[in-house]
Amino acid sequence: MNAHVSTRTGKLEYFSYDDQIVRLFVIATVIWGAVALLLGVTIAFQLADWHVNLGLQWTTFGRLRPLHTNAAIFAFCGNAIFAGIYYSHQRLLKARLFNDTLSKIHFWGWQLIIVAAALTLPFGITTGKEYAELEWPIDIAITVIWVVFAVNFFGTIIRRRERHIYVAIWFYIATIITVAVLHIINSLEIPVSIGKSYSLYAGVQDALVQWWYGHNAVAFFLTTPFLGLMYYYVPKAANRPVYSYRLSIIHFWSLVFIYIWAGPHHLLYTTLPEWAQTLGMVFSVALWAPSWGGMINGLLTLRGVWDKVRTDPVLKFMALALTFYGMSTFEGPLLSIKSVNSIAHFTDWIPGHVHAGTIGWNYLLTAGVLYFLVPRLWNAEIYSKRLATIQFWTATIGIILYIVSMWIAGISQSLMWRAIDASGKLVYPNFIESVVKIVPMYWVRAIGGTFVLVSFVIMIYNLYKTAKSGSVGKEEVYEAYALDDSSIEQGAAPHRKLEGWPMIFAVLSLVAILVGTAIEIVPAVLSKQYITKLDVVKPYTPLELLGRDIYIREGCYLCHSQTVRPMAHEVLRYGKASEAAEFVYDHPFQWGSKRTGPDLARVGGKYPNMWHYRHMWDPREVTAGSIMPRYTWLFDQKTDYGSLPKKMQVMQTLGVPYSQAEIDASVANAQAQAQSIRDNLVEAGVPEKVLDKEIIPLIAYLQRIGVDYGKSEVQQ
Repeated sequence: MNAHVSTRTGKLEYFSYDDQIVRLFVIATVIWGAVALLLGVTIAFQLADWHVNLGLQWTTFGRLRPLHTNAAIFAFCGNAIFAGIYYSHQRLLKARLFNDTLSKIHFWGWQLIIVAAALTLPFGITTGKEYAELEWPIDIAITVIWVVFAVNFFGTIIRRRERHIYVAIWFYIATIITVAVLHIINSLEIPVSIGKSYSLYAGVQDALVQWWYGHNAVAFFLTTPFLGLMYYYVPKAANRPVYSYRLSIIHFWSLVFIYIWAGPHHLLYTTLPEWAQTLGMVFSVALWAPSWGGMINGLLTLRGVWDKVRTDPVLKFMALALTFYGMSTFEGPLLSIKSVNSIAHFTDWIPGHVHAGTIGWNYLLTAGVLYFLVPRLWNAEIYSKRLATIQFWTATIGIILYIVSMWIAGISQSLMWRAIDASGKLVYPNFIESVVKIVPMYWVRAIGGTFVLVSFVIMIYNLYKTAKSGSVGKEEVYEAYALDDSSIEQGAAPHRKLEGWPMIFAVLSLVAILVGTAIEIVPAVLSKQYITKLDVVKPYTPLELLGRDIYIREGCYLCHSQTVRPMAHEVLRYGKASEAAEFVYDHPFQWGSKRTGPDLARVGGKYPNMWHYRHMWDPREVTAGSIMPRYTWLFDQKTDYGSLPKKMQVMQTLGVPYSQAEIDASVANAQAQAQSIRDNLVEAGVPEKVLDKEIIPLIAYLQRIGVDYGKSEVQQ
């Protein structure tokens, strides 16, 4: 890929590549990919039929959904990224990885982190922040392993035998730098215990930091590294140069600079400052250009070899992956336009959009990379191109069923929620009407997901048979000239010179993403000063704080939002629009991103305690047609009152105005409030033994949500 190599002179060196670490990451990719898809299919069926939750706390939708997203993003895609990078990085730089031990620490450390996630999330050990649910000890482990990866990556660059770093490496650099910045800033939290912490940020501030992270986790974990893989593997498989080197430069710098600004489009119509919402929308729309620049560069690299796409599994999957990349990066900016967002947000359109990216782009591109790598790593021919073609069409049908069903479901939901008759009343005042209407679409989605899972199993079998027919053999020895002045190009263009200075390139990449970061994060950090606290909004009582932690543990935020947008139909359905001052004591915020159930921002005081009791025991007793699972263990498990003083001390450290006297009396006060709720329930016929059970603090929290601000509205 570098024509200048032929002019090189000097000392000839001999070296080999560490392909064993690539093989390990390949194996991990297919194992965790199957797990991620199986979990996805499981929770899809849980939404279609609540019985699939199995009545166990460890298998409910609220606990398995974070496990699915973490498995898909960090286990499946993560291992695929590392496999693809470690193979291409060595060959692009003509150098063995910096340190074999670091490579092994990276691999086993990352797998242990995945296992830790698999062990903690089903047990409800979560921070309650979407895509960042892992608790603080695991966050620290992620940071350590990421540093190991970075040292190994940049160490390899330092010992390279190629002066200029190729396009793919530009995207790898941006990934490593930006993911580190995102993870550290969003994970700032104060521990309460080994499995519990509270976010450093609260309310609006927490929402902005979280979605700056959440959006850019998609950008710099699911987009830029895969674009880097695309820039290496598509030209290699097609045996063609990249269509346009100049377009690659424009694509890279515009993408890394613009992407980081776009996070606020997840918070349109919230209490986030209007300027931040508008800025997020503008930069999201601007993403059209660099995103499509990358897609065009990838697809046009195939010019002249389109006939191979019909027969070569590598190019077949990569061409379709690029097509889905183009579709989802067209849809993303479209959804960030405020008028479109008002229709789509909180509906199933969003999961449809997300899966067009993760299945259509990440899974299919990974399949192409694996069909490229496995034959080379195991010295074998692909076992069956026919099976690869069956996999291709099975996956394609599955993705289409998934996306189309979610488009229909999302638009149906939105139209029903927004419908207002001539007298100014809601046409569908009961939220459950919109849920029942879209259940058939949930079945279609589950069937589509099953198709995708089956396609993946076909690929595993095909790759297994391929590897089994080959052999690993000894490491091959290569030769190349040492890096010296003979590799310097005379009269090179400025960017070409920059490619010869990787560390400066990395610093400039860091500056590019920090500019956008600063525009979002600095105002977010300062926002506390500009939110006027309302005297009527008080901190949660000790019992409510315990109930809030149970709410977060069960993943209720995954189906219920806690923010009322200033739209006529939302105000009619839920009550007064939300204000920033309501959330100043919320560590973390609980605005949610999906409404499978109704918004709970004003649910406090709406129903008697007995309604909540029956609702958690069996939702269908009070809401016919509900798809919510039962939470029967809340009626058996005892409340952990002993953790209260420590929790309140941490909250006090975070700025919540608890006095020392309140902290000292927290257990007694919580038990007194629990007794009050228990007496009310006993009067309604509930057994007395519920006093110390977890259902009591959960009811206390649900009865508090939105009450302070709601009362202030009545007083006015």
